[in-house]
Amino acid sequence: MLYGAWAAVGFLISSNCFASAAVPHGPDLIRVLGPQGVNLWKLNKMKAAEKGGRGLIWFTQPLDHFSDTGHTFQQRYWVNSRHYKPDVDGGETSGEDRLPFLDTGIVEILARSTGGVGVVLEHRYYGQSMPVSNLTTDSLRWLNNEQAAADSANFMANVKFDGIKENLTAPGTPWIYYGGSYAGARAAHMKILYPDLVYGAIASSGVTHAAIENWEYMDIIRTAADPKCSAHLVNSIRVIDAILAEGKLTHVLKSLFGLSGLESNQDFASVLQSPLGSWQSKNWDPEVGSTTFDDFCNALSRPFGHLHSAELPIGHHDRMVTVSGDLRLDFSILNYAHWIKKLPSGDDRGRCKSHPDTFSIVFKFYQFIVFWHFQRCRVPGTTLDQDWRLWLFQVCTQWGYFTTAPPDQNLPRIISRFLTLDYESKTCKQAFPPGKYFKVPSMPNITAVNALGDFDIAADRLAIIDGEGTPGPWRPDTPHSEYAHDREDTILRPFKLIPGGVHHYDEYGLPNIFDEPPQIRKIHGEMILFVTEWLKDWKPPKN
Repeated sequence: MLYGAWAAVGFLISSNCFASAAVPHGPDLIRVLGPQGVNLWKLNKMKAAEKGGRGLIWFTQPLDHFSDTGHTFQQRYWVNSRHYKPDVDGGETSGEDRLPFLDTGIVEILARSTGGVGVVLEHRYYGQSMPVSNLTTDSLRWLNNEQAAADSANFMANVKFDGIKENLTAPGTPWIYYGGSYAGARAAHMKILYPDLVYGAIASSGVTHAAIENWEYMDIIRTAADPKCSAHLVNSIRVIDAILAEGKLTHVLKSLFGLSGLESNQDFASVLQSPLGSWQSKNWDPEVGSTTFDDFCNALSRPFGHLHSAELPIGHHDRMVTVSGDLRLDFSILNYAHWIKKLPSGDDRGRCKSHPDTFSIVFKFYQFIVFWHFQRCRVPGTTLDQDWRLWLFQVCTQWGYFTTAPPDQNLPRIISRFLTLDYESKTCKQAFPPGKYFKVPSMPNITAVNALGDFDIAADRLAIIDGEGTPGPWRPDTPHSEYAHDREDTILRPFKLIPGGVHHYDEYGLPNIFDEPPQIRKIHGEMILFVTEWLKDWKPPKN
């Protein structure tokens, strides 16, 4: 996870692919790991070469901060010291994925404005900050919220920066901790857990509320998407669920999607989520955003064959296509099927066979989830390349967020009612059999997360930033949730919304802030203001 910090002021950006929440582009990610897992897969394997004051360094961390195991590991971090001024007035992915924020994103913006040092710290177990030799259940037992937070605290209290003679450790230097999404929650938690070390924190789209079920995520996409696209999705799932429930034409339907080998209706329904997670990849900056969701929506409306009926109301007979003697479907469902068939491996999804290494790690996980339990395929190993296991382990142990259909069966939905909590959580039992020293709980211990403040988490110099309106699919799990109490927005406790923001929109930036869209330029200006005001009040500890 990356942590953004200021040192002279230290800006620590939390990065475990999630630190400031990495945004993936693979359409299968949402179904594979659930929506929050989407953040963990934008690892572009960028070369961490030194550039403009930015360097890659290593920091020694204990494997266990709370019990002496005698083992340590090396944690990667990057530093941007180009703006460092020793006399400045002091008054989450692989870490590689956070590097742009050292150059043009929020850490660069704040460091430039304050003469501080920007730091990106990679989350334990992610990228190359690997403390163990395999990913068995036992080996993963040190991957939790408490240990990751302690990594950050130990780093801030003890790091020494090459080329900087001043001691910039906390609490003798004001550190500002930034994170987005999962790492946004970490930023808020750090201000609560380590208030003496973290002078200020900024939680962007911070999911401070862990939940067993996360049905709201897909419902927000339903309400925020283009109305025509949403109507196509709702109708598709309604018809598909009816066919699956009735049973007679199930094989014909699955064959249409290239999934005839899937015996389980739940597995089939799960695959249909694949395109939806790309909603979270929307961004105001086309260099980091994705148009996949819009491309998918456009594909649903594409005329099928000689039909030009996209403008006709759903249910009109001119929209219907005969698939078999007994099955007529809206042309948008056939377009949906065509999109799914284009995903990696096509009909091979339904067969037990080995796949070349060119297939993504996502597909490795897909093969495990969909086939091992139901089709008796060979279980993937627990070697370090099976990194899909990392966020899933955190989901299964502490965070939850199982993506299920809405509890109200009469509510329109864009995912199948076959996606129950029992089905979604079954993955945990399959992936993580009991070890000798650790057993994954029957349900995630979300209390470990929510006890730190939940929706009401608050502290002086803790900023809460989210997207305004319906586009942000994680807002129900943040302090801006409709389930949370409203708050006043102040300099000491900023509580801000970005119009049209989908997911931690403030984290991204342009080399020239005046080239940014008005709402992004506005939030960056406000962040510069409240951070500089915070720093005016900073006083070094008396000892």
